[in-house]
Amino acid sequence: MTDTAPFSAMAMQLTARSLERLPDTARARAAILAHIAEIEAQIRTSAIFVAQYSGKPVKLVVLPEYLFTSYPGRIAVPDFAARVGFAADGPEYAALGEVAGRLGMFLAGNAYETDTAFPDFYFQTSFIVAPSGEVVLRYRRLLSMFAPSPHDVWEAYLDKYGIEGVFPVARTEIGNLACIASEEILYPEIARALALRGAEVFCHSSSEIGSPLATNKDIAKQARAFENLAYVVSANTAGISGTAMPLASADGNSQVVDWKGRIVAQSGDGETFTAFAALDLGALRAARRTPAMTNYLARQRPALFAQAYAAAADPFQGPNGMIEGGSPAIPDRDYFRRAQEAVIERLSKAGVI
Repeated sequence: MTDTAPFSAMAMQLTARSLERLPDTARARAAILAHIAEIEAQIRTSAIFVAQYSGKPVKLVVLPEYLFTSYPGRIAVPDFAARVGFAADGPEYAALGEVAGRLGMFLAGNAYETDTAFPDFYFQTSFIVAPSGEVVLRYRRLLSMFAPSPHDVWEAYLDKYGIEGVFPVARTEIGNLACIASEEILYPEIARALALRGAEVFCHSSSEIGSPLATNKDIAKQARAFENLAYVVSANTAGISGTAMPLASADGNSQVVDWKGRIVAQSGDGETFTAFAALDLGALRAARRTPAMTNYLARQRPALFAQAYAAAADPFQGPNGMIEGGSPAIPDRDYFRRAQEAVIERLSKAGVI
């Protein structure tokens, strides 16, 4: 049963840590677990302040994209999977479950994850861990420039997880939660598919440029919120340490956007919890049930567009691009660029571009 009393959600803007300079897998794994342990105190002290300041207890915390590992760069897919990939039953999720349990909060985050059904692969995965310690949602990123997608092994993925595993929504006591990964916020189809499955809160883990100018992602966060009558809780990194890249290259502007598309809280630079706000599910649900010009979700007609999408699909990236001879096949790093180049060529021939 959902409690519709307003509660606070908090986007934790924290520094992602690259593990690329660590000498071996054992050191990398130890660093991940140590980092997970560190965030508990950061969240606890921040949540105490928010509850005292606002009068609304924190029940949802969103962590940034790839907080515990950073991104793989040019490391080969199987090597990166072996080095830092979280297993579904591994110690990393167990540790996160213990943190969520002690805090009594839902934790949403993002990591690279292995899957026994697809050996040597990793999927960039956004997750939600409940106060019970259980991982109640596992969303594998669908659109990525340089990472495997479930669409690349589509038939095998659907056979194992079904469409519910592609667009999961966790129905919890604090509402219907879903995850969107990083620049996927730019693609309205993903948010819409989740909203059509009941999502009320989009947990957006990101690592992006923060700017005083409105970025593409900032604009998209507001659009995804009002067009679906949903909250967006977006946590950005406070930079990425352990690399040669300047620390603040992906820093700032974590935010909470309400279901009317208004930014109701936004962080500046650096490590901070200041992107927090009350989520009022009662008001959201009332708006979704009210006939009005502003009820964009109820006015949507998905069947209008299904035929046009299907007819346009051929030149774009198709399914099963990483299946060879009926089995998953690990690509080399240059595969991703070659695949996009081929799509561009097909779009040109088809007259799309």
